[in-house]
Amino acid sequence: MFEVREKPSTADRALLVSIGLAKKDIPERQSLLDELTELANTLGIGVIEKLLVFSREPHAKFLCSNDKAREICQLACDLRVDCIIFDNMLSPSQQREWERLVNQLVTDNGTSIKINGTFGEETCSISIIDREKVILDIFASRARTREATLQVELARMQYSLPRMTKMWSHLDRQGGGGSGGGAGSARGEGEKQIEVDRRLARSRIEAIQRDLADIRRQRATRRKDRERQGTATAAIVGYTNAGKSSLLGAVSGADIMAKDMLFATLDTTTRKIELPDGQPLLLTDTVGFIRNLPHRLVEAFKSTLEEVVLADFLIQVVDASEPEAFRHFETTLEVLKELEALDKPMFVVLNKVDKIEETKKQEIIDQLASNMEVPIVPMSVTQGWGMEKFMEMCMEMLSHRVVQASYCIPQSRADLVAMMHREGKVLQTDYVDNNIVVQAVLPRTLETKLAQWKRS
Repeated sequence: MFEVREKPSTADRALLVSIGLAKKDIPERQSLLDELTELANTLGIGVIEKLLVFSREPHAKFLCSNDKAREICQLACDLRVDCIIFDNMLSPSQQREWERLVNQLVTDNGTSIKINGTFGEETCSISIIDREKVILDIFASRARTREATLQVELARMQYSLPRMTKMWSHLDRQGGGGSGGGAGSARGEGEKQIEVDRRLARSRIEAIQRDLADIRRQRATRRKDRERQGTATAAIVGYTNAGKSSLLGAVSGADIMAKDMLFATLDTTTRKIELPDGQPLLLTDTVGFIRNLPHRLVEAFKSTLEEVVLADFLIQVVDASEPEAFRHFETTLEVLKELEALDKPMFVVLNKVDKIEETKKQEIIDQLASNMEVPIVPMSVTQGWGMEKFMEMCMEMLSHRVVQASYCIPQSRADLVAMMHREGKVLQTDYVDNNIVVQAVLPRTLETKLAQWKRS
């Protein structure tokens, strides 16, 4: 099997860099750098320094000028970090150019930390990675089920394939196999090896895609079974670490893994609950989103995120105590738009309100509510606050599916009363003469069948 040289697992000192074009974006860039710090820490990489860089115009080679690139690399050498993490998405050629430059400076300075880089056999004392690679590595460490593992592997393979270009340049330098000038001697060993590796990589990608297609068909079969039962579904979406899994666990009473960490959940988890009006509801937890979420990850997790597209309504969980709460809300909307699920009915759970300073709590809630322009439910899932309002909002989202009415059923038709108990929620039962008077909340699909016994 081919080998893809990636960020070394021993990297523990990092310089974080964000390159932008406009200084008006400083607050956004700073926020993203802070988020990247948390991402790096999740991988066990310590952040030594964070650097905001602005370029007057975009540069294809380094994203910034050559002089500025040398300054960044020199700072990395001076700080003796073992990796530079860019908040920007780097193309394979840009990543390669950065590694060449920093490797040259390390050689000139005599500074070597003995860590191999991404490209080739030559030693690169400081490795170069970008935001996408960090997120992919976190996903890889979190994947548990076969589906999640396949989805992450697919994204990682697609990321690595174009970065294999010069992994075998050390073999290429050995030259051809003879002096006869034939086709075999015209190609170096390196070129032959990389072609083999590319074929292996593409074959593996195709195999993963086939496996995921099989899983998608199995999921569709299970979904059809649920649809035949007529049970409503809701998908819980939102920014990573907002409290989605905690919400599902609190509402359903199930033991759902919920931890205070980024991307704790990569697999969908579905639990059935009963609303106060008797309606059953299937709640599905989904993978968390993040700003600049790599498109290849969205594509890889399409089979999982189909639950979002096919849900009757969405519940977006937002960490109200987070200063960037509204930006996180917008990020989720952007991903939903990419999934073509933005037209779904939705309400927002403003979670973690217990972490907001008491004097500012109502002001922050009101401001978020006015900006979001969707129904909101302030909650603290861990403290159990707002659960009743949450259930009421779920019922409101499904109000078009049920009708509450009173029926006068002859005692000879006790089978109809049994059906009401089975498919709806009976609120009150009285016996009047030879009739059974039933007040119930029932699916609208039963309206026609019970129309003649409905009381005006």
